[in-house]
Amino acid sequence: MSYRTDVAYSYDGSFNGFLCCVYESYNRRELPYEIVSQEEEQGFLLPARPIATDLEKAKRVYGTIALKISREAREMVRLGWLTSHSHKELLLLRFLRLGFSCGAAVIDMLADDTVRTLDEAVLQLRREAHKFTGFVRFSVHQGALVSIIEPRNQVLPEIRSHFCDRFASETFMIYDKTHRQALIHEPGRDAIVAVDELDMPELDHKEVEFRRLWKRFYNTIAIRERINPRRRMNFMPKRYWGQLPEMQPDSGHTAPARKKPVSRASELPIQAASLTVADSLRDGRKHSV
Repeated sequence: MSYRTDVAYSYDGSFNGFLCCVYESYNRRELPYEIVSQEEEQGFLLPARPIATDLEKAKRVYGTIALKISREAREMVRLGWLTSHSHKELLLLRFLRLGFSCGAAVIDMLADDTVRTLDEAVLQLRREAHKFTGFVRFSVHQGALVSIIEPRNQVLPEIRSHFCDRFASETFMIYDKTHRQALIHEPGRDAIVAVDELDMPELDHKEVEFRRLWKRFYNTIAIRERINPRRRMNFMPKRYWGQLPEMQPDSGHTAPARKKPVSRASELPIQAASLTVADSLRDGRKHSV
């Protein structure tokens, strides 16, 4: 069976949208040479066929993965979607085609370049998510706990249960400024929302003082004779330091969020053009772009 290979797909950047690309690939008997989100398409030189997101088609593909391959393969696809791999859509499509051909054994086919690359990308995601369970630092803003992180991968879905369980009685927000997403929680409910811009209030004097005390505590408990900067870099890579108060100047201020293109995960139900901490945590209203 021959497949057309001279076509590229564009989609809305959501996980459901990607699953629809998989559906159309089989339905049209096509092997696209590129799959790009609508944000990325602006810099794409050649025309791409737009693939509309259809929740019924996405649901059908999602169920078929578990039925025809395995639940483990479906989880691998979900995690692969959250990685920072530059061509994750094509990587996942190749993985699925291999899986539909080989069945559940595809998970262990690490000699295959596609499977090995996907496995390595997922491993990096899991490692980064694990690190952020320890590297998240909260500050109090208008009665809510707020943290800003800059992960390479979309880690919020993976750290969601950890923080929602640990701080079940708290109102908090973890803002991923790399992917412009925020995990918002208040007792009894939580959501991951898309946030194009976050308006953070200035730190009040009490918060600045707490940060200063935390930094003093961090420095005081260190055993000077055993300080090893190189070993610390192994356990706390420097790219995580930007939002750690103990590694910041005494003022405790951080740079504003940078705007970047983002692939929206399937569980980002709310689109937001501008979202303040107070608005998002007070009433959870939906915002439109």
